[in-house]
Amino acid sequence: MSFWTFMLLFDLLIPVTMIVFGKIFMKNPPKRINSVYGYRTAMSRKNKETWQFAHTYCGRLWVSLGLVLLVLSAAACLFLLGKDVDTIGYGGGIICFVQMAVMISSIFFVEKALNRAFDQNGRRKE
Repeated sequence: MSFWTFMLLFDLLIPVTMIVFGKIFMKNPPKRINSVYGYRTAMSRKNKETWQFAHTYCGRLWVSLGLVLLVLSAAACLFLLGKDVDTIGYGGGIICFVQMAVMISSIFFVEKALNRAFDQNGRRKE
């Protein structure tokens, strides 16, 4: 039971992190364009407007995806309750892998939104 509890907490870490950083990005994105913290792609770093847009969009997306992942991950962990340690470990690893795939795939959607709203030079499309 203690290993199952550990895996549950571990598997909820990514969704909770997405929710927390999503809210931070939406309400208080990094003030300056930098290469250390924030949503950092070539398109998002074109200018202040693309930087702000990318963080707001990514923040909303991460909060939504994080909430969905939180519920689905907790539900998936319930199916592992009472199983042997190996099954819990493999199941928890698969859950974590899926969460990371979802989080990384969000880059595609943010970049697509940036390209719909801005041209290649970072100027807003009319």
